[in-house]
Formats: sequence, structure tokens, C-alpha cells
Amino acid sequence: MSISVSTPPSVAFLNGQFSAENVIKKVTRSGDLRGVFHDGDSWQAISPETPIYEVEMLRSPQGEGELYAGVTHLQPGRVGDEFYMTRGHFHQRREQGEVYFGLKGIGLLLLQDEKGDARLERVSPGSVHIIPGFSAHRLINTGNEILSALAVWPSVAGHDYASLTQGFALRVVERGGKVQVREVQNG
Repeated sequence: MSISVSTPPSVAFLNGQFSAENVIKKVTRSGDLRGVFHDGDSWQAISPETPIYEVEMLRSPQGEGELYAGVTHLQPGRVGDEFYMTRGHFHQRREQGEVYFGLKGIGLLLLQDEKGDARLERVSPGSVHIIPGFSAHRLINTGNEILSALAVWPSVAGHDYASLTQGFALRVVERGGKVQVREVQNG
């Protein structure tokens, strides 16, 4: 009997970079985030080519019971007074959860249910975030370096951005050198 030992993909916990042959990379730029930031004039003043975040994802089988793994690298910065953030989404299959692991930098994870009730969790190296099903989620970089978080989610979960046309109920801004959270009144 012959037994082979393979080397699995790995992630460098100091910088969040994958070491694997099957990595897919996607950069989201300012121009891709129309309507995400509250201050439209400040958003338009930024070059649409400005990278806001990059996602590295391992290619993996798709289907019931399979998992994806990916790392989001969110740049530091602000649009107006609002910190850089990811687009945020619900899962198409709402019951599907996700897990985030903080790798590098500091920031917040914004979670919101379908009724619009929102809460925040601090993200930092070593933090673990269990994102329950039926929860929209978004990363926000409140620090001065790249915020990197490893995510693991079911491959059947999908992404639903359209259900957030009214946006999230909370905005995270910098005022007087301090991080502040404010509620958004929709309607």
C-alpha cells in the first residue's frame, strides 16, 4: 500500500496571503461601489480606479456540503468621513452562515438582520466571528493599515446585494479623530 501526503493551501497569518496554486483574486475599486458610501460627492471625487478591497479565494468544489475559503484585504481610508468598507451582502440562501477570522489590522464587522436590527463586532488579529444565517454582513476598516480577515462559507450560500438597496442601518465615521457610529434613517 502506498500513502501519499499532500500539502494543503496555507494562509500567512501575519499578512493574510494565501499560498496555493488555485487562488482567484478579485479587486473591488471605488467605481464599483456606487451608492455604498453616504457622501456621493466625496465618492465621486475619488478616482474610480482606487482599490478599496481585494478578495483572494481558493477554487474549490461547488455544491451542497462544500466550503469556500477566502481572505478579504480592506484598505485603510475614508470617503468623506466614512471609513472604507466592503459592499456587504446577505446570502442568497439566507439560512447559510459564515465564519470570519481576524488576521491583520483593526476594524468592525457590521451585522444586520432582515428587520434592519444591526450590531457591530470588533475585528482584530485572532478575533473569531460567527455570522448567523439570515444576517447581512460588511467589514469596515477603522485602522491605519490593511484589515485582513479569513472567511469560510458554504459554496451554495451565494451573494444577495440587491436586498440592501436601502443600505445598512449603521454608518461608521471619523469625527474629531474618533470612530463614531451613527444610525441611518431610511424612508
